[in-house]
Amino acid sequence: MSIENPEQLAGLMAIGKIVADTLQLMKKHVKPGITTRELDRIGADYLKKFGAKSAPQITYGYPEVTCISINDEAAHGIPGNRVIQQGDLVKIDVSAELNGYFADAAITVGVPPLTRRQKRFIQAAQEALDVAIEAAVAGQPVNAIGKAAEQHTKRQGFRVISELTAHGVGLALHEPPTIPHVYHPRFNQKLTNGLVVTVEPHITTGRGRLFTEDNGWVLRTTDGKPAANFEHTIVITQGKPLIVTA
Repeated sequence: MSIENPEQLAGLMAIGKIVADTLQLMKKHVKPGITTRELDRIGADYLKKFGAKSAPQITYGYPEVTCISINDEAAHGIPGNRVIQQGDLVKIDVSAELNGYFADAAITVGVPPLTRRQKRFIQAAQEALDVAIEAAVAGQPVNAIGKAAEQHTKRQGFRVISELTAHGVGLALHEPPTIPHVYHPRFNQKLTNGLVVTVEPHITTGRGRLFTEDNGWVLRTTDGKPAANFEHTIVITQGKPLIVTA
């Protein structure tokens, strides 16, 4: 969607705050011994408190409320009986709807103790998001976002998972445009003022290829290497983007 009036912006910001607060609440409970289902329930209860609904549930029939992916699970991890352990890299992805507006965000949480390389890997994922958001300016091409994320990630010694892209959002969970996080010359359409999109580079220490598990949801790296990801929903402006899920 593109923001056309203050009412739309207010509706988007309302669900953006709920998504952001849900993520931070779930982050506080990431610790050894908790199951991913218990963590998902914490998020589900918080969304319900504000009348928000799980976007993947209502859009695609996803079996749980949030996506919780661990280590080599890059995305769409289904909460269940898995117990979180020391050293795990836990990706939490919350997307939700309220009053017809959608927002989407994600974080990676490392469970101490972590190695120096794990800490650097998580930091690189956060920085990939930051530089990609900085590149998301009205008048710039869509591929400027992927170029920024890819270049920074390579400099850190890691790789962007090219199969996982960002997207428009706002009145539905997934809208045009598709936004790669690597540079593709053909994605040269201009970003426009008011456009609402996600930015969500997924990075890995390995080759960056994925396969889908038999359940049809979970995306896992083919080489078993860990993945990390941070995501925000943003509104494109003539200058610094407005982060809806800050």
